[in-house]
Amino acid sequence: MVEFGSGRSYLHAMDRDYGHSLPIDNSTNDVGVGIKDIGFSLGLGPVPNIQSLGAKMRTGHKKMELTFMGMGKGSAQAHSPEMYGLKQRTALKELQKVNRYDFTTHSSVGITGLAGMDQRGNFSKQSKENSLNEIKRAVHFAADVMQGGPVVVHSGEFFRNMADATWNVEDERFKEKFKLYEGEQDTAAHYVVDRRSGEALHPVRINERIPRAIWNVAEKEYFENRVKKTVKPGETVYIDYDGNKVSSEKKMPKYDEQSGEFKTTQMGWKELKTEAEELTKEAKNEFNRYKHFTLNELERNENFQSSKWRDRIRDIKQKNGNENDPLLEIKPEEAYIITQLDTQVASHRGWGYHYSDNFQKTQMQIEETKKRLKQAEEELRKMPGMTPEKIKMEMEAGNNMLENLKRGLTQYSQGASSSFAQADKISEQMRYIESSESYALRESYDSYAHAAINAMLESQKLQKRGELKRPLAITVENLSPELYGGHPDELISLIEKSRERMKDILMKEMKYSEEEARKKAEDHLYATFDTAHCNMWWKYWQGKSDKTMEENKKEFDKWMLSKVEEMAKKKIVGHLHLVDNYGYNDEHLAPGEGNTPVKEALKIFKKYGFKGDIVVEPGADFYVDSSGMQTLLKAWRHFGSPVYGSGFGKGSWEEVGYNNLGMNQPPYFTFQPYTPSEDWTLWSGVPLE
Repeated sequence: MVEFGSGRSYLHAMDRDYGHSLPIDNSTNDVGVGIKDIGFSLGLGPVPNIQSLGAKMRTGHKKMELTFMGMGKGSAQAHSPEMYGLKQRTALKELQKVNRYDFTTHSSVGITGLAGMDQRGNFSKQSKENSLNEIKRAVHFAADVMQGGPVVVHSGEFFRNMADATWNVEDERFKEKFKLYEGEQDTAAHYVVDRRSGEALHPVRINERIPRAIWNVAEKEYFENRVKKTVKPGETVYIDYDGNKVSSEKKMPKYDEQSGEFKTTQMGWKELKTEAEELTKEAKNEFNRYKHFTLNELERNENFQSSKWRDRIRDIKQKNGNENDPLLEIKPEEAYIITQLDTQVASHRGWGYHYSDNFQKTQMQIEETKKRLKQAEEELRKMPGMTPEKIKMEMEAGNNMLENLKRGLTQYSQGASSSFAQADKISEQMRYIESSESYALRESYDSYAHAAINAMLESQKLQKRGELKRPLAITVENLSPELYGGHPDELISLIEKSRERMKDILMKEMKYSEEEARKKAEDHLYATFDTAHCNMWWKYWQGKSDKTMEENKKEFDKWMLSKVEEMAKKKIVGHLHLVDNYGYNDEHLAPGEGNTPVKEALKIFKKYGFKGDIVVEPGADFYVDSSGMQTLLKAWRHFGSPVYGSGFGKGSWEEVGYNNLGMNQPPYFTFQPYTPSEDWTLWSGVPLE
């Protein structure tokens, strides 16, 4: 063991290759990580300069995640990638090289998913593009400074419920274990959007009921082109009042002859689910009807152009999809809005037919009135003593009646045309109704795929220059339990579906083979798992009333670790944030300081061969301890890494943490013995050899 520098230095073993002071890899047997394996996350903004970064590097750890706190134009407290110019970037590269150090990158914390959602639940293409541009900035920074590595992106695609989420309903091991609030299962809201704009429409609540017409359908037989046909089992055939088949767009309400009324029904969530199943069947039948048509043929087909499912079918055919495409799986909230719009269409069409009927009747009245007036005028002319003035006076009442009929004709024509136009407008809107979930996920898969392709292309540039250390990759982080992507199942799905989308783009647009495209997607797109974010699901856990909080927490931990194992087995996680809390808020405690099963989670990942970066994220220690670096020291201690020594003899973690590293200047353990003075340094503060 050799001691370097003053009493503020560590006592370390010499590194044989470089002669630099490096920590011994004396890992614990139970977890398998040491000091060199656990990095440190630093929010760029509160930290003012490169020298401060260098000071934190000299504590002995070997990785640091640079987190950009700003979005758009940076500020003093929220840096953005482009605030770091040539000199700063060069300095960071020098610091990495001379200390055999690795930086990773966290794109702007202001990004919350890539579907383009705003705070009101609308989805904006512009917002999506802004987030993608932020990621491109971070990727470019990572390529320039780190020559590769992960670029972390927050998930959080849209607001969703917990009570009726698939993972909460279908997982028999942990069925109905989560709830956002008491009574959520009865009052939860679902949203739909207009696919053209991403604008959110009226929220659909589970406890709402909606009136709907009972449509006139064939019970046994019907006529189609004057040919009598029989209804097949499970088939729904809409008919007019003469028994002729009509399209679903022109269906008619059923008339009850006994009451003399048109029948209606009240639909709740249960009935909407049934309605959604019927609409799904209808949409798939319609797809199969047109699946052999080319897109050009469909554009010229009048029946297709009037179809309720026109745009969904067109989108599916453009990507060579089939009837199992999610776009044809109609959800209850979509059925709710479609039912509402159907009723409005029927109302407008009803008024349109009413005005049209009156228009025709009025036309006949006008023609009849004209004939009578003409006859009356001829008879008046034959009468003796009738002057033109007298004839005009006699004919005035009849002419006024004719003018009134003409005004009525104009009103009926305008009423009919506007009613039919309104019905067509609503029918057109109906074609673009989509669940916000399916809309957002499609946007997200596409965004993550394109972000990862950008990372791939930057990696290829580095490789051509011989500068690539490891592939640049987009790593999607589980964030808030309240947003999609926070649940482990959702994180898995985001990665798998986004990789699938990336593979499709690479094969179609860049002519990669399927195997090449799959490998590229895996290399450049994977997950970041944050232990503390996952632990925050604890506040929504529905524990058993006859158990203590400790017993319920153990049951929750069993759920969390089972999900960790699923992710580890699938190998979708390539980056770890080891953070702790008490399951309520993301206070960024050091591992071991809260109730998150951090060590157990890491054991599972290591068991399945995890080799990615491991980073701790300080937070509370900046304010309740001597410095944020205490988070790293507590993590080392929690995972069993020993103290290698200190300049004044044998030391303990407390002495290292609260004496040596509690000082406001870093220990001189890297270069001091080899430099003539501190004046002989690079701009970054790295001493010259």
